[in-house]
Parts: sequence; structure tokens; C-alpha cells
Amino acid sequence: MAKRLLVTYALWALGGPVGLHHVYLGRDSHALLWMLTLGGFGVGWLWEFWQLPGWVARANDARELQPRSPEPPALSPVRFFGQVLVGIYFGLVALIGLSSLAGFYLLALPLAVGLGVHVVSSVGDQTSDLRSTLVAAFLTSPVFYGHALAILPISLTASVTAQQCRRYKPCQGPRKTLRARLYHLGLAYLAFTTPLAYCAFCNTAATARYLADAIGAVLGWLSFFPTLGSFLEQLLLLPYCAWRLLMEGAGFGAGYFQVWEKVYEFVQSFQSERQQLAYKVLGLRDGAPVEEIHKSYRDLVKLWHPDHNRHRAEEAERQFIEVQAAYESLMRSRKAKPA
Repeated sequence: MAKRLLVTYALWALGGPVGLHHVYLGRDSHALLWMLTLGGFGVGWLWEFWQLPGWVARANDARELQPRSPEPPALSPVRFFGQVLVGIYFGLVALIGLSSLAGFYLLALPLAVGLGVHVVSSVGDQTSDLRSTLVAAFLTSPVFYGHALAILPISLTASVTAQQCRRYKPCQGPRKTLRARLYHLGLAYLAFTTPLAYCAFCNTAATARYLADAIGAVLGWLSFFPTLGSFLEQLLLLPYCAWRLLMEGAGFGAGYFQVWEKVYEFVQSFQSERQQLAYKVLGLRDGAPVEEIHKSYRDLVKLWHPDHNRHRAEEAERQFIEVQAAYESLMRSRKAKPA
């Protein structure tokens, strides 16, 4: 049955963030990706506006049944960036919903990140080798065991591997019925959302803690890149700012966005609170000069070094890590400030 451009645009406008137009065009991998990311975090959905005519023409092109070129597809920076981003996103969702499982960092985390990367690899007429992508993720995971930022190197490694193994999908055979396609999409969606929903409804406090830790870890890492960190903060605050703009002076719905009020306060105060905590860990006053930071760091490292505290190894290790983290945080913030 021929696909109509007008119907595609209507589905894009009405249900684009959940991939209705991709279901209509038979692009199930793309539809699943949009269902799980709400239209590529909104950006991908808007960017698609100019792509729809080409996709409709491709869906109606009988030549799609012909054998594809044995040459691999051209390298796409956009697809690679999407693989990394969605891999991180899948990893964060796994961190929130599955981090209580034994062996999470060795099993669940690399599996989630690898599957996220592969979903992006399978969008359109391309795909990649799932086994190689997962192997790369599982081999990278032990190197960063136990670290919240392990998601980033795992996603990068899996994305590079997926790009190296990219290829065109084989010729399509008889198409599955719409009922069968929706059934498989529904199963994939439930597999993604069920752990997250369970954790959110049955363990709300842990979910909030994991989410705050994840946001904090990302913002802390982005202190190396002040411009990118500022962009991410504004992106997190975008729903809040949009709500305030729409409701300014409207006189209704004042309490509806209390959650985003808390997010706003958290993001705005995160960097200053992190620095205050770092000063406190090092036993310094706020705004202490660099010389005092270096001196306090050297003294505390000697005091809490595990080799000097074998009788209280766990406490010494914890204090030692906190001192190092506080020192690195203050040094990064100093370097990030313009001269």
C-alpha cells in the first residue's frame, strides 16, 4: 500500500514524539527509538520535518527489494553522536531502575548501554553487529567498575565498535502484519520502562537519589567544559522556564510545576553547594586561596592514606577518596574561571 506524504506529516504532528509516523512508514527501529526517547529528546522530532518526503519516497520505492551494495554505509557523525547520547541515556535509566541488582556494573549496565547504541545503529536502512557492540561494552565495563561516569566510556567504546561494524540491512522479505509489529514494539517498550516504573513507584526515595547522583555526576564532569555544562543546565531548566513564561500573570496552575521548581533550585545551587562541600571536606573557609587548598590537601592525604590506617581501612579509604574528589573539584572550578 502506497504511503502518503500528507498522512505522514499529520502523524508526525500529532504523534511524532512517540514515532507514529515511523510506524506508518515501516521504520520500526526508528519508531522504538522515538518511543523510548520521546522523539529524540524533542530535537530529533523537529529535525525530521525536512526528512519526511525522502522517507515516504523510499517507503514507496520498489527498488528497496533489490540487493544492497556490499560496501558499508558512509560514516555519519550525527548517527555516532546519537549512539553515544542514547547509550548514555539507556545507562542512566538502568542506573535508576536496576542498580540494586548484584553485578549491576558488570552485567546490567553494559547490556543497557550496548542495546541503546544498537537501537540507533539500526535506524533506517543501516544496522550493525549486535554481538560486537555488546562485547565492546562488556569488556569496557570492568575497567570503570563502580563509577557513575562509567556510562560514558562504555557508550563511546560501543559506539565506535558499532560504527566499525556498520552495514546495510539485508533486503526486506514479506512485511510483518501491523499487529505483529505493534506487539514487538510494545514488548520492547515494556522491557525498557517496567524496571524504571517499579523503582519510581515502589522506591521513590532511591529513585530520586539515583537521579540526583546521576545529574550531579554529569554536571561535575562537565565542569571541565564550562560552555557545555551551562548548556546542559539550561536544557534541564527549559521546561521550567517555558512554564514560567506561559503562566506568568495567568493566575492559575501555580502549584502544578513544583517538581520543576525543585529541579531549578537544584541545578542553580549545585555548583555552589559542591564547592562549599569541597571546602568543608578540606577544612577550609569558602574562597580560600590555592596555596591553602594545596597545603590542606597534602596534609589530609597523608593523614588518611590507607597504608597509614590499616586498623581502620574502610574509613580511611572513604575519607581519602572524599579528599581527592574535593581537591579535584576545586581545582577544576579554578581552571574553568576566566583569567
